[in-house]
Amino acid sequence: MISFFVLIVMNLLRLPEDESNRGRRLVFWLALEEWAVEHAPGSFFVWNVRPTVIFGRNQDMEAEVNIPYCREKGIEMYRRKSGGGCVYADEGNLMLSYISDCSDVSKAFDEYLSQLADALRGMGLDTVRTEHNDVLVGGRKVSGNACYSTKTGCIVHGTLLYDTDFSVMECAITPSREKLESKGIKSVRQRVANLKDCGILFGFVELRTKLIHYFCKDMQFLSTQQLDEVLNTEQTYLDENFIKYGRRN
Repeated sequence: MISFFVLIVMNLLRLPEDESNRGRRLVFWLALEEWAVEHAPGSFFVWNVRPTVIFGRNQDMEAEVNIPYCREKGIEMYRRKSGGGCVYADEGNLMLSYISDCSDVSKAFDEYLSQLADALRGMGLDTVRTEHNDVLVGGRKVSGNACYSTKTGCIVHGTLLYDTDFSVMECAITPSREKLESKGIKSVRQRVANLKDCGILFGFVELRTKLIHYFCKDMQFLSTQQLDEVLNTEQTYLDENFIKYGRRN
C-alpha cells in the first residue's frame, strides 16, 4: 500500500555563530526544543551528545536505568518531559528535534515519522515505520521517537542510530524481562541496528547533512539573549527531584 503525505518544510535552528555546539548536555537540547516550540515553531535541528541515558516523564528511574553502571562509566542520566521508553545516546547516535506548529500530537507525529521514513528510503534503505512510533530498516529498529504537545505546538524528538555502542547501551538501560518478551525479543541488542551496518553508503556527517537538506529550506540563528533563555530552561531539567521523580521543588 502506498501512503501519501505532505512534505512539511522546516527552518534549520542554529545557535549563535560564535557558540560551539560541542560538549553541551542532552538537556540543553531539550530546553532548546521548549524554547523553539514557544518562539520558533516550524523548526528542526539535529545534534549528538556524549554517552547519556534519557528516560520518559513517567518512568521509574531505578527500574529502567542501571544507575551504578552509569555512574561508574560517567554516563549522564536525565528525565525528559515526553513519554515513552528509556533511550541510550552517544556520539554515534544522531538526535532529531522536529518542532511543529500543530498542537495535534497524532498529526504532528504522523508528519514527522512519514517524512523520516521517506528520507531514509531516499538514501536507498529498506525503511518502514511502525505503530509504536519506531522506524525500522531491514526489520530492525534504527529510530525511536516521542512527542508531546504544548499550547503553541508539538515537540517531536527521536534517535537515529548510526554507530552507537550497543554493548554499553545494553548495560546502561535495563528494560524488564516482561517488556522484552512482549516484543518477542531476548535483548535490547537483538532488536536494534546501526545504519552503518544496514548498507548505507556514506558517513555520519553526510547523513546529518542529507537530513537537514531534506527537512529544511531556510535557517534561523538564535541571538545570545535567546541562548540565555534556553540556558535558564535547561536548569529545570537539572533539578534532582525532577530527575528522580518527575517533579520539581
